[in-house]
Amino acid sequence: MHARTSAKAQQARIEALQAEVDQLQNALGEGENAEEIVSRHIRLLHRYNEAKDATQILIGKLAAYRQTTIRQLHNDFGLTDDD
Repeated sequence: MHARTSAKAQQARIEALQAEVDQLQNALGEGENAEEIVSRHIRLLHRYNEAKDATQILIGKLAAYRQTTIRQLHNDFGLTDDD
């Protein structure tokens, strides 16, 4: 903080930040480690992406077999661009 900021203002800012940390910790869960949660999410996203990639390969092979486009198969199966 700036040297011009009073000690009282600095203390108020520290207390506000600590309150925010406490609130976030409560939302996260007591005793939970944020780094472990992030690592778990990354692992899950990696597994999801692998499954999605495999699915897209199969849809591509099915499109070739049916002599149609991947876009058409997505439409046939009700898949959106988000899927």
